Amino acid sequence: MTKNSKEALKKRADARYRQEERALDGRKAMTEYEAQVLAIRAKTARLKALRLAKEAAAQNEQPATKAKVRPLKNRRKDK
Repeated sequence: MTKNSKEALKKRADARYRQEERALDGRKAMTEYEAQVLAIRAKTARLKALRLAKEAAAQNEQPATKAKVRPLKNRRKDK
């Protein structure tokens, strides 16, 4: 009976160890995931700011263009 109880204790200890390892790995993975999400958000914000600055600069460089009036071909002249 002591042999069975020692084996049972060892199995429970091993199971608890594996459970704790899985929990630790899960916390590690979640931390890495959250770090990646923050990095992506920061990169997106930086790129958006650059895009908006570029668009504003391009808009300020180009003066408002007036529509060109093209002469009509084959225009009938009233005599």
